[in-house]
Amino acid sequence: MPKEFSRTERVGELIQRELSKLIQREIKDPRIGILTISEVRATKDLAYAKVYISMLAKDESEIVAAVKVLNNAAKFLRTQLAKTVKLRKVPELTFLFDKSVTEGPKLVGLIDKAIEQDKKFNEE
Repeated sequence: MPKEFSRTERVGELIQRELSKLIQREIKDPRIGILTISEVRATKDLAYAKVYISMLAKDESEIVAAVKVLNNAAKFLRTQLAKTVKLRKVPELTFLFDKSVTEGPKLVGLIDKAIEQDKKFNEE
């Protein structure tokens, strides 16, 4: 019987939960607004992890600034994570903006438009 979740997925979810708490409590930079960690993808050897964030922002410069702040604080967050999570090796963290949150509605709109055009074409 195959495993439902791989070890890397379970570790990614654990890191996601703990990082969201740490960012909320420890990072006091005003450039970081309200953000959500949407996913953590760890490599199989757990040496590296990509942390995907989403946030509400007025423009792209706010997102770039928040990602830069988080990447500058990555070593601190990794150290704090090592204190709270019982792992043999805590992965190096890289923060990235999750574009799927903004791209999703655009794709849904394109799909709806294509369906409408298809209905009009079939009616003719």
